[in-house]
Amino acid sequence: MSDTIFFEDFTKVDLRIGTIIDVKDFPEARNPAYQLTIDFGDIGIKKSSAQITTLYKKEDLLNKQIVAVVNFPKKQIAKFMSECLVLGAVKENDVILLNPETKVKNGTPVN
Repeated sequence: MSDTIFFEDFTKVDLRIGTIIDVKDFPEARNPAYQLTIDFGDIGIKKSSAQITTLYKKEDLLNKQIVAVVNFPKKQIAKFMSECLVLGAVKENDVILLNPETKVKNGTPVN
């Protein structure tokens, strides 16, 4: 388990629902990954790198809703600038994306 945090720390994390609108291969990444373009509604379009190539095909990711942290600073990954962190559960070194059970408006906060 990680260090204990206070509720005020958690409230600083901006978790939102977004829809993947574009998926590209990312051959420059150290580990196999995709470059995702995600629509977060009113807060805009953001890009992310995700190491999810073993469980997800590009065509299966299009129009899939996901959960992401949208208020981390941008991070340079090879020649790509990641603007958010897509969340998933790790099972035997594979990442299983977190997503809402039913479609919700892009940009919806996760509480």
